[in-house]
Amino acid sequence: MLSYKDSLKILKETNALIEGHFILSSGLRSSKYVQCAQLLSKPSKAKKICKSLAEKIKNEFGKVDMILSPAIGGIVIGYEIGRILNIETIFSERVNGVFNLRRNFSIKNNSNVLIIEDVITTGKSSIECSKLIKDAKANLLGFACLIDRSNNKSQIKGKIISQIQLNIPTFSEENLPKDLKLIKPTKPGSRNF
Repeated sequence: MLSYKDSLKILKETNALIEGHFILSSGLRSSKYVQCAQLLSKPSKAKKICKSLAEKIKNEFGKVDMILSPAIGGIVIGYEIGRILNIETIFSERVNGVFNLRRNFSIKNNSNVLIIEDVITTGKSSIECSKLIKDAKANLLGFACLIDRSNNKSQIKGKIISQIQLNIPTFSEENLPKDLKLIKPTKPGSRNF
């Protein structure tokens, strides 16, 4: 498995971890932003991180029947982990603001389902996905992600398995540190598009 140091190095090399002044989808501000799409655009680097996460998942969860990922950020990660572990992988999509299964995807009754995302911050998307599992009368095994930046403050009650945990402070607009006030903010997230 990759160490924290090696994982962080890959994130920085691929520009998946960038610095500046960012407005997060929550409305909070941060001096760092995680953009896993940059990591995933470099397959040889992404492969190393995904293989390491797959090993952690295998050790932690045992028998996984299906992987469910929220669109759009979790699709590629879910697929790659599913490919490595040879597990069926599906994704949910927002329809009128609510996650649904489309494309004839379904979750079998009593199956063991793992939710995988690229980044978990608040856990909102994962929790929304867990409702699909509950509605299907399947078993939610837990949650996994490449990057856990929740600082143990996510809405997720279960354990989160991640390749790397990043403690990235966030601030309200009113409580910005002086250095961030000097940088024009950008909003890189996709939730409001």
